[in-house]
Amino acid sequence: MSVIGWDIGGAHVKAARAEGGRLVAITQRACAPHSGLAHLEVPIREALEELGPATQHRVTMTAELSDAFEDRTQGVVSVAAIAARELRSDAVSFYAGARGFIARAQVRDAAEAVASANWRASAELVAQHCDEALFIDMGSTTTDIVPISDGRVSALGATDAERLAKGELCYSGFSRGAPQAYAMRAPVNGAWTPLVNEAFASMADVRRLLGELPEGETSADLSPTADGRPKTAAGSHARLARLVGLDAAQLAPGQARALADHFARMQMRAIEDQIALVASRSAIALNAPIIGAGVGRTLVARLAQTQGRAYRDFAEFIAAPDALRVAASDCAPATAMALLAN
Repeated sequence: MSVIGWDIGGAHVKAARAEGGRLVAITQRACAPHSGLAHLEVPIREALEELGPATQHRVTMTAELSDAFEDRTQGVVSVAAIAARELRSDAVSFYAGARGFIARAQVRDAAEAVASANWRASAELVAQHCDEALFIDMGSTTTDIVPISDGRVSALGATDAERLAKGELCYSGFSRGAPQAYAMRAPVNGAWTPLVNEAFASMADVRRLLGELPEGETSADLSPTADGRPKTAAGSHARLARLVGLDAAQLAPGQARALADHFARMQMRAIEDQIALVASRSAIALNAPIIGAGVGRTLVARLAQTQGRAYRDFAEFIAAPDALRVAASDCAPATAMALLAN
């Protein structure tokens, strides 16, 4: 049996194809539903053309959060309709978190359970392999922090609002989002400088200056730059300089790197605070390893070291050719959709 798992987000469409329980192909594309629903339909169509038809399609989503929709229920129903139409198959089911997979006819009534449930799919797959763990998926936009206990997902939150309040979701990602989301000021030339609250740069610029993201388009950075200029270290230097009211020539290379390092440290503190909140309710066993997934999992591995915990990669649990395992970990929810039992 062939299954394609879909993770339809507000910034990326990711899809993973499995044959007989083994992953054989993965693809992802940028999308922008806030610019018009055609910007969601086309990436789905292109991904399907690349992966080919399948016996089953299983869909999870976060695109319902886009401001293309008046509310999340309308978003869930609309995304489900788009998926059903573009996938050109009657065998399309939708992931409703703890409720499992449901038919399209049930989506409207289960919209709250379907909305942004992709984190749970990945965590359920990890729970099949680890009795005790802290699963951390750092994607381009957000970081999921999911405790696993006695072989079960033990998260308290289900909706985004609940998960944010419980420490299980941090709107902090590897490459998207604004650096000034984590700080109101930064050290520049020996003085604390208030930041310009404009969309002049992204965390991709921070990563590029720190050598954690290569120049040019990569799967970890498919979004355009803030100024539309190239994805180069020099471009990132200029964009970050604007956040402190300077031109690139006014900020020495060493100062630009120190600025990037400050933003990176502040971001990690935000994630560590959420981990501390989860740990404060005794949700994480003392010997539980951290399982990392997502394009930012190299940073998750560093978190594990600072937390004094063993680190394991999501890719370890995926039956796939070695060349696909990295992509499988980058696209954990889509992978989980393809591999979880129906």
